[in-house]
Amino acid sequence: MRIRELILEDCHRTIDDLVDLLGVSWSSCQRILSEELQMKRVAAKFVPHVLTADLKQSRVNACRELKEHLEIDPDLFLKLITGDESWCYSYDPETKQQSSEWKSSNSPCPKKARRVKSNVKTMLISFFDANGIVHSEFVPSGQTVNQAFYLQVLKCLRDAVRRKRPELWQGG
Repeated sequence: MRIRELILEDCHRTIDDLVDLLGVSWSSCQRILSEELQMKRVAAKFVPHVLTADLKQSRVNACRELKEHLEIDPDLFLKLITGDESWCYSYDPETKQQSSEWKSSNSPCPKKARRVKSNVKTMLISFFDANGIVHSEFVPSGQTVNQAFYLQVLKCLRDAVRRKRPELWQGG
């Protein structure tokens, strides 16, 4: 059957694609896929990381320590500022419709590990507390994130904390 062959060639084809390729009606194509071939359109799901036993235990220990600190100081999380670096890519996101595939009932579910990223990227460094972002900045193109650069970022963070959260500032 031609529809089955076309789906096996490219499982991302839509009914509209098949209608254009074969010249059959949309309803006939849909009926063949669902009733005769017993296929359905299934969207890919993101799969979380698989943690090793050591990583799981490390997370349990960290949570226990935090719990102990919170019992001593219930406002602990209101005083914390944390930071992260993240690459920001420029890409054309794939829609749920574009990532869905035709699958039979005994086919494995599709999985999508990550989006295809473009070569255009920049690093974002951000610091945040329980109330939101305290300071963030993009790393200029060509800039190496080294000790000297990060020291400047931390000085900007210090200034932001002095302005936005003076109750946290106790240093000089």
